[in-house]
Amino acid sequence: MTVQDAPAQQVPLVRLDPTGADHHGEAARLRELGPVVRVELPGGVRAWAVTRHRHLADLVADPRVSKDWHRWNAIRDGEIPDDWPLTGMVKVTNMVTADGAEHHRLRRLVTRTLTPRRVQDLRPRITAVVDGLLDALPGHAGPDGTVDLRQHFAYPVPMQVICELAGVPEHERPRMRELVDSIFRSTAGPEEVLRTQHDIHELLGRVVDARRRDPGDDLTSALIAARDEDPDALSEEELVGTLWLMVSAGHETTLSLIVNAVRALLTHPDQRALALAGDDGTWAAVVEETLRWDAPIGNFLARYPVEDIEIAGSPFPRAKPSSPPTAPSAATATSTARTPAASTSPASSAGTWRSAAAPTSASARPWPGSRRRSPSRRSSPATATSPWRSTRANWSPSPP
Repeated sequence: MTVQDAPAQQVPLVRLDPTGADHHGEAARLRELGPVVRVELPGGVRAWAVTRHRHLADLVADPRVSKDWHRWNAIRDGEIPDDWPLTGMVKVTNMVTADGAEHHRLRRLVTRTLTPRRVQDLRPRITAVVDGLLDALPGHAGPDGTVDLRQHFAYPVPMQVICELAGVPEHERPRMRELVDSIFRSTAGPEEVLRTQHDIHELLGRVVDARRRDPGDDLTSALIAARDEDPDALSEEELVGTLWLMVSAGHETTLSLIVNAVRALLTHPDQRALALAGDDGTWAAVVEETLRWDAPIGNFLARYPVEDIEIAGSPFPRAKPSSPPTAPSAATATSTARTPAASTSPASSAGTWRSAAAPTSASARPWPGSRRRSPSRRSSPATATSPWRSTRANWSPSPP
């Protein structure tokens, strides 16, 4: 019996690995099982995984499907507790979890404040941060000359830049870093989950208060000014939720992009040689190809049918509570991994780095003197890796 013909109870149930130890292998196994697969998320919550890009495209465009977690009855009716490990990624109030006019309203406020000029003005500071961290790498080398690139470069670059962009004071950044780590840790226990949720609102509340008293040329100050001009445009909860989105999502995706690009180059010498021999345009293509081949996002719980729908012939009931226990909830998890499916290495189909994804806001430049760096500045494939978490997806449901 095919997945399409089988009742929900007979569709295979896959328990996703919360550590993401073999994300691409797990995604491949899900694809082999069919276009829609029952999965169990951390905490025992059931969901559907959609494994085909064409079905995902239909899903995100379907007006009968919502991004608003309030539409998921299992949460609204208390079947999913506040200490669920994925609470911090699902129960948030910002443009990612808003539909239609609400999404456009929140997005419009961000685009008014996060202007190209504000980002461009940060370029000298970003360059200084990157150069300083690169110069410090030899001091972090182990006995074998390798460096943990994730810890000493990929992690601090986006955290420092985004905190400066958002106007997070220096003394608040160590705890901010811990909170961002915790929110994406799908193995977090109940006490950590609740403490993290509390501390996020406390810390961001302090940031808002500080910028309200002493405005600066930062995103928080700009959002506060927009709210003061029109109090109906942004609630206090939406202000805090938007700031958290900018800090957490901006940091996590950039961190993983850096790690995945370096890992791809280290494990594919032919592509590394092409990149090192290329110009700035080649390095921009490295970024785009990494996003296609080994993107920062693994699986993402993001869609809730508000009517009964079908995907690839499988029924998706509206977002009712997951009862009986053997039935998956109607919230959708996604796992598509690489596209096209035939590609097994970066730029494999063309033999060179090419821009295969939509333009992004990330950029790259050659590492000056990269051929002349001492062995103590190299990193190994093992130390460059970032743990995959199977609560994320490598597709972007819609521009934020």
